[in-house]
Amino acid sequence: MTVEPRPTPPGLSAAASETVSGDGRGSTLGDSTGEGDDGYKWIALINTTMGMLMATIDGSIMLISLPDIFRGIHLDPLLPGNSFYLLWMILSFLVVTSVLVVNLGRLGDIYGRVRMYNLGFAVFTVFSLVLTVTPVTGDAAGWWLVIVRVFQGVGAAMLIANSAAILTDAFPAHQRGTALGINQAAGISGTFIGLVLGGVLGPIDWRLVFLVSVPVGVLGTVWGYWKLREVGQHRVAHIDWPGNITFALGLVALMVGITYGIEPYGRSTMGWTSPKVLTEIAAGIAFLAAFVVIERRSAQPMFRLQLFRIRAFTSGVLASFLAALGRGGLMFMLIIWLQGIWLPRHGYDFARTPLWAGIYMLPLTAGFLVAGPVSGFLSDRYGSRPFSTGGMLGSAASFLGLELLPINFSYPEFAGILAATGLTMGLFASPNRAGVMNSLPPQHRGAGSGMNSTFQNSAQVLSIGIFFTLMIVGLASSLPAALYQGLVHQGVPGAVAARVSHLPPVSTLFAAFLGENPLQHLLGPSVLHGLPAARVATITGRSFFPSIISGAFQQGLHEAFDFAIAACLVAAAASWLRGGRYVYKEPQTEATQGSELVSSTTGS
Repeated sequence: MTVEPRPTPPGLSAAASETVSGDGRGSTLGDSTGEGDDGYKWIALINTTMGMLMATIDGSIMLISLPDIFRGIHLDPLLPGNSFYLLWMILSFLVVTSVLVVNLGRLGDIYGRVRMYNLGFAVFTVFSLVLTVTPVTGDAAGWWLVIVRVFQGVGAAMLIANSAAILTDAFPAHQRGTALGINQAAGISGTFIGLVLGGVLGPIDWRLVFLVSVPVGVLGTVWGYWKLREVGQHRVAHIDWPGNITFALGLVALMVGITYGIEPYGRSTMGWTSPKVLTEIAAGIAFLAAFVVIERRSAQPMFRLQLFRIRAFTSGVLASFLAALGRGGLMFMLIIWLQGIWLPRHGYDFARTPLWAGIYMLPLTAGFLVAGPVSGFLSDRYGSRPFSTGGMLGSAASFLGLELLPINFSYPEFAGILAATGLTMGLFASPNRAGVMNSLPPQHRGAGSGMNSTFQNSAQVLSIGIFFTLMIVGLASSLPAALYQGLVHQGVPGAVAARVSHLPPVSTLFAAFLGENPLQHLLGPSVLHGLPAARVATITGRSFFPSIISGAFQQGLHEAFDFAIAACLVAAAASWLRGGRYVYKEPQTEATQGSELVSSTTGS
């Protein structure tokens, strides 16, 4: 092994580093790891992987099961006022985890990562059970689900913030890539596994969507309290309340503004000109600017800004942010593409499209599951840069492949590109996460892991806003004319067709996302009863609505994928700038260096 010393990053008095070549095996002096206890490190890996898998499955399981949930609680998702519930049942979970992971990672550094992680398992399990027993219906049930999902997200944030730090503590440096690769692959794959589970369980009983997490949560909680133990470095510190409060307010305000920016405002198709949205975004930016000022002056900050002086950490976090920005809205676009257009055009009833959309996206999950652990193992030997950079370049190529597909594609081609997308994203994710965690001082691993997760989760919410905005812009440019002409051609009165065609495109987008045919709902029985039965059957059938929106959807899809390609290419550049393999190492004392020199001389 060749060790090249690097200067201590300014502002981290205990920081030093090592650059490792050859087989990549290095140790971290002063860092308590599980290197001598093979049994414990595998227990930590299995338990934290269970936690990540459960948290990410629950983050996406609602996407496919929303139609069943709305039917179960007796809410019409296509009514304009109910779009609030549709958005926030999904996004409340993401927003809470984005806001809290840094705080909870920091608390793990202070009070114990295992303690915070185990508490997270318990909190997540309790509120999964509370979601299962929703006692009300209608608007009250909508509010109940949104609020309880917030508390469930708190438990998920505890798991996400501390799992990577626990693994980094438990595994030696030359095995961390493998461990974090398995953990990361499970986390990202859980996002897509949740789609299939939601499609299977939702039609049986919508409550099963939440109940499925409870047995796993009970097992993980009991096993964690029994077997996991603190092996990392911790130090007594005060909680940075001003930093916590300004950060939370800023991030929440910014994400709320982005979320409502995609909803209609007045006669505008979106709300980006709404004074409310502009105020929320401006307030969010102001609070985050105040947060930076506070953190620079705080003796014990929540957000360790000095960590950004470590090049490997900064490049890895930036690459993670950009990768999530590129892929965050992908799942929504694929669901809309499959549920709203492709599946109905291939003979599937709208009621069955959620399940089959999840099934048809399984190649994406398979790619993640294969590439994550393998690339993590290889990054232990050769470093993170070639795999994470190559993964982002491959992801850009995969997005280009999706863009070049026709809307009514051949499934084998679609499945092949999805598998390639999963492989390339898995090739990036695991080595990048290992590179970030290897660069962190042991006492800051919880905070550093939380910072990385915050950037990643925030980018996903931002990505959803960007993807939907680009999609709505594309729909608004051509959908009204196509819808008007199609309805008039089927005998719908011109005034009615004009009214329906000029409704906000976001309503059409949400209908496609939910696997619904909105035309029967929008035209109403009075209009449909005045048309011949054959034309009513055509308008409300499987092909008419998907055919009408296909052209407009394709235009918006191309714009969204162009953005994703650009984000992936910049992420590849950021990943390359991390430099060679970098593993944090505590500085050696003169006595230690002297003893090593004597040992080396004697051995030679």
